[in-house]
Amino acid sequence: MSELVTGDAVVLGLRPAKLPSRALALAIDLVVVWTVFILVSIGLTVATVTLDEAASAAIAVATFLLVLVGGPIAVETLSHGRSLGKLACGLRVVRDDGGPIRFRHALVRGAMGVVEILMTLGVVASIASLVSARGRRLGDVFAGTLVVRERVPAGRGVAVPPPPPWMVGRFAGLDLSAVPDELWLAIRQYLTRMNQLDAEVGWSMATRLSGELAARTGVPVPEGVPAAAYLAGVVNERQARDARRVFAAAQRVSPEVAGPPVDGPTGLPVVGQSGVEGAGGVRAVSAPMEWPAPVEPVNPGAAGISGISRADGSPVRTPGTGFAPPA
Repeated sequence: MSELVTGDAVVLGLRPAKLPSRALALAIDLVVVWTVFILVSIGLTVATVTLDEAASAAIAVATFLLVLVGGPIAVETLSHGRSLGKLACGLRVVRDDGGPIRFRHALVRGAMGVVEILMTLGVVASIASLVSARGRRLGDVFAGTLVVRERVPAGRGVAVPPPPPWMVGRFAGLDLSAVPDELWLAIRQYLTRMNQLDAEVGWSMATRLSGELAARTGVPVPEGVPAAAYLAGVVNERQARDARRVFAAAQRVSPEVAGPPVDGPTGLPVVGQSGVEGAGGVRAVSAPMEWPAPVEPVNPGAAGISGISRADGSPVRTPGTGFAPPA
């Protein structure tokens, strides 16, 4: 699985971070942490100049543990996986299931970071990230976490896969007015990513989403219908309804909205005695026009005859196309 597509706290479709972006985020974090450590160490050295060597050594060790180890742990815990470097690079630490990390996850990552980052200068962490399919270091493996990219470049939209042919039109009478937009978005994200999911994870997500959708519509899921096929069929029905609604709205556009009526091949508006006064005192006038009812076509197969007559009964001639409309 090349993308993280599960979990309720993280948007579906986040991609695991690779080594270059993680290394840059780690470099920013290390610069900040070491700067704080040096400043704190200088301050404590000045403040404890009168203490003996044993006390100074104990303070130095405590400072190292609190700043270089405890600092990143506290920051990741309070920010839910967003340190300063990760925030600058658009990264975030999440659990394997996509949820936000807690203190125990940050503690394991921080403890392992002392060994694979601080003591080995990041060599062990780099090798582990290169070997792992999802770019995880040892701390992520032991903590059950994953670093993902929160900011991804905008790409082309992924269409929802069509339902099976035997599901098309099956939910024509289903009431979809009570389904919230958040649930539609979750269903669309699942359908576009379901081929990248683990089979068990995909099945559980489809079951949960189909249950919520059935509860909103008031109609249970048909027996024998897979949850994914049910979701695809309902989404297809909603898209069909939206398309019909848009088409019907376009057909109901009034002549006033479409523009003034035109006369003849010149395309100029008909001038009359009625109208409205516009800016600058200019009066835009147009005579009311009665749209003639359709009449029987006059030899519709002949070139130059459109099959529509004027008010006086004479046919309207248009350039011939060689196309004869169906009877």
